[in-house]
Amino acid sequence: MNNLGLIDIGGTSIKFAVMQNNELKKLSSVKTPETLEDFYTSLTNKVNLMKKDYQITGVGISSPGAVNKKTGVIEGASAIPYIHNFKIQQTLEKHFGLPISMENDANCAALAELDSGAGKDVSSLLFLIIGTGVGGSVIINHQIWHGAHLFGGEFGFTLVDDKNTLSNLATSVGVAQRYNQNSQPKTDYSGKEVFDLADQGDIRAQKEVQTMYYSLAKGIYNLQYSFDPELVVLGGAVSNNPQLIPSVNKEIEKIRKVVKIASIKPQVVACKYTDEANLRGAAVDFYQTYPKES
Repeated sequence: MNNLGLIDIGGTSIKFAVMQNNELKKLSSVKTPETLEDFYTSLTNKVNLMKKDYQITGVGISSPGAVNKKTGVIEGASAIPYIHNFKIQQTLEKHFGLPISMENDANCAALAELDSGAGKDVSSLLFLIIGTGVGGSVIINHQIWHGAHLFGGEFGFTLVDDKNTLSNLATSVGVAQRYNQNSQPKTDYSGKEVFDLADQGDIRAQKEVQTMYYSLAKGIYNLQYSFDPELVVLGGAVSNNPQLIPSVNKEIEKIRKVVKIASIKPQVVACKYTDEANLRGAAVDFYQTYPKES
């Protein structure tokens, strides 16, 4: 298998690595440039070093935004406005002198889990990333399902009730916002701090945490009966919370008892990869895009 350069584009930093003999070699990271010109310069310099030191034959890129793999355009919006709405993939290929694959960062993380992580034994899964909102990915028969408008996996936009989306209710950020807004005087706790308050017996904190677990369970239940995946994988920092999976499963069981015909129990697990997920998934995407290179 040829050596492959990997880039993970983030809003605050860009990570670089090489996949060598199916092992990830972390190289470095840089602060995300403020201009497109500096962006090109930074990435090209790093790729040239990888070409010299590792003889890479291609580059896999994980990117924010709605990556249109047919056109090489990053649609939608992100914290890096200058990468959007033009044929950036073709431009980078000219700068690098190498074939490139690009995929959305959440989709890359899902591919990493499918390839060698929590989902390595299945062919279909849903991946939910719980951060400031809820994003994710749909994988069917080992392939990303992008959707007609590149909105496949945007679970955070689904409604939990008449007023609130899954992103509103099912994140630790939302837990903190609701707790702080309802405090007199106002507080400024983080999500983790509200979870700690709940463990210490704070009734209001427990209520907000319970709202998160129930909302996430409801979302997963609906997704199970929409896509019927083999597995639901949860990612994001909150996935490190040992109470997450048992608490969500408990709420799912409550829902199944109410919906008498609900015969399927969603299989919910935490992700295996965290910091490495996007880079590893970018490699999987590259080898799916250029199978002769694998």
